[in-house]
Amino acid sequence: MSKRDYSLLIGDMVESARKILLYTKDMGFDDFEDDGKTVDAVIRNFEIIGEAANRLSEDYKSDNPEIEWNHLRGFRNRIVHEYFGIDLEIVWQIIEDDLLNLIEALTDKLQ
Repeated sequence: MSKRDYSLLIGDMVESARKILLYTKDMGFDDFEDDGKTVDAVIRNFEIIGEAANRLSEDYKSDNPEIEWNHLRGFRNRIVHEYFGIDLEIVWQIIEDDLLNLIEALTDKLQ
């Protein structure tokens, strides 16, 4: 596994989260659910977020407990290992309820 600086990993996470928001802009859930390309793009970027979170050192994560690292990694694992069982309503809820806060919290780590 390649070693990347934490700031590059955090930057990857922010970039992926912003892409998700861009891809789903002006969509409702039904539009999202019916657009296979957008679903695939969103799922891929959630995978990147989770993988980057997984690659951060345990020290870094324990020094920054305000971010729910285990949830990020767990969601990634669920997407990757249970791809046939992805609940798009949960994905949509995360997009609507959590993604902006995650971007803000991660962006604060880059400053």
